[in-house]
Amino acid sequence: MTPVMHGLAAGEDALPRFTLGRVFTEWEPVSWASLAILLTAALYAWGVVRMERRGDHWPVGRTLAFGSAMVFAAFATVAGLGVYDDTLLSDHMVQHMVLAMVVPLAMALGAPITLALRTLPRRPRRWLLAVLHSRVAKVLTFPPLTFALFVLTPWALYFSGWYSATLHSDYLHEMTHAHMVLVGCLFFWPLVGIDPIPGRIGYPARMLLVVLTLPFHAFMGVTIMGQKTLIGGSWYPALAEGPMGAWLPDPHSDQQVAGGILWSAGDAVGLLFFAVLFVQWVRASMREAEREDRRLDLLEAREARAAAAAAAAAQSPTGAVGGSPGSDGGR
Repeated sequence: MTPVMHGLAAGEDALPRFTLGRVFTEWEPVSWASLAILLTAALYAWGVVRMERRGDHWPVGRTLAFGSAMVFAAFATVAGLGVYDDTLLSDHMVQHMVLAMVVPLAMALGAPITLALRTLPRRPRRWLLAVLHSRVAKVLTFPPLTFALFVLTPWALYFSGWYSATLHSDYLHEMTHAHMVLVGCLFFWPLVGIDPIPGRIGYPARMLLVVLTLPFHAFMGVTIMGQKTLIGGSWYPALAEGPMGAWLPDPHSDQQVAGGILWSAGDAVGLLFFAVLFVQWVRASMREAEREDRRLDLLEAREARAAAAAAAAAQSPTGAVGGSPGSDGGR
């Protein structure tokens, strides 16, 4: 594997031709992203091991979900997608979809906050609970706010000077990746509803929010596809004039591909999550129906016992109406 560092415009070696295989063979192992991914994965693994050692069960599916989130995060930041993210806008758009939607969804399914509450020592657990119950957490997970952040952030990124600035600054580049994941977590975690965080709402409202994101992705994708001005300004034409010009596509054509990726991938992930929510809703309804059946069975059994006791009391000599035989003899 060939490690390649970010910042080609600074005079570093040109990247080889982009292919599907190079997405898996080109790596950028030394970065803040790789450190954050390793630390996050290690903390989650420590929690799972701690649960197992004390004899408590932690669902394997949640571990696999969180592990897949870390794999996708590494794939998008330190593997080939991350290496070529400032060389091809289409590559960056795939990275954007992975970081903003796939990684937060998989992390939410892994329930890391629930795991932390079950495994942290008493004092850190109190700190975490204080954060979850704080006013700031309630504001940041307020569904209308998280929805606005989720749908407006891409517009601010691509139709302002923000994206161009990330191409010229490694620090801003990394912080934008973190911002994508954070905004995705704020939007998706309350909708998944596994972790005990504020902002959770009923299933009809969850599905409505997911459906509302679909036209935003489609409209933005179409807008990017039809835009004549290049996103990133002169960055991509300058790369095409350099050593990589022999294989780089026309920047306008690549931008059209990027818009199509945003449109199709955003809608695909959104519809998949809609299906997941629908299944969760059906299962929750079935569990609620089972609980209601058990409650009615218990109520019916209690009423039957009460009726049987009343009938037995009515048939007993001391419980008969009018008293026992000969009770009038003392009058």
